[in-house]
Amino acid sequence: MIVAVDGPSASGKSTVSRRAAQALGFIYVDSGALYRGVTWKCVKEGIDVTDSQAVTNLLIRMTMDLVLTDNAVGYVIDGEDPGQEIRAEPVRERVSDIAAQQSVRVYIVEKLRQMTQFGNLVMEGRDIGTVVFPESPYKYYLDADPEERARRRAVEIQQTEGTGDVDEVLSSLRRRDQKDSSRVTAPLQIALGAKIINSTGMTIDQVVDTIVSDLKKAGVVS
Repeated sequence: MIVAVDGPSASGKSTVSRRAAQALGFIYVDSGALYRGVTWKCVKEGIDVTDSQAVTNLLIRMTMDLVLTDNAVGYVIDGEDPGQEIRAEPVRERVSDIAAQQSVRVYIVEKLRQMTQFGNLVMEGRDIGTVVFPESPYKYYLDADPEERARRRAVEIQQTEGTGDVDEVLSSLRRRDQKDSSRVTAPLQIALGAKIINSTGMTIDQVVDTIVSDLKKAGVVS
């Protein structure tokens, strides 16, 4: 069983999906982390993320092994766990270029579909309900005003890196939104049948409760 949670950057997908998975007894999947992992590998090897052939060659020779840890699916690349390096600025500013490439999306979508081997999933991303598991009847699209998303992301960066300027983050988010929405392959869009949740004036707990309550009404869990 797949619960698909899509939405733009800093819309609260990760925290909401992780907590919803815990409440449901499902396994949590951050699909964006896989794209960040490929980006991290490119940065590590000095590969130009806009060079599609070089990136495709990397995908051919590297291995990404899926692992289940604490009810969340993660991975190791060529035996190495990139850890929090996938959240750092070098990856953060390049991941949209990686995610726009068709060879990368085909590679990652296959990895995401393999994760059903672990059990019922709450999977968050940008094309889970439209491309990865379009047949799932349980789809949600989280959104929030750009300024609110920038504020949330700035707080996250402040906690991990010690600095986070809201205006700079807002500019970065707008660039990411534009790239995600305009790319040719699997652009960010609302899945057919998805329930839209605007979390601008909501707490994380309220958003989680909205999703969990909805799934309980649908008989997904008791």
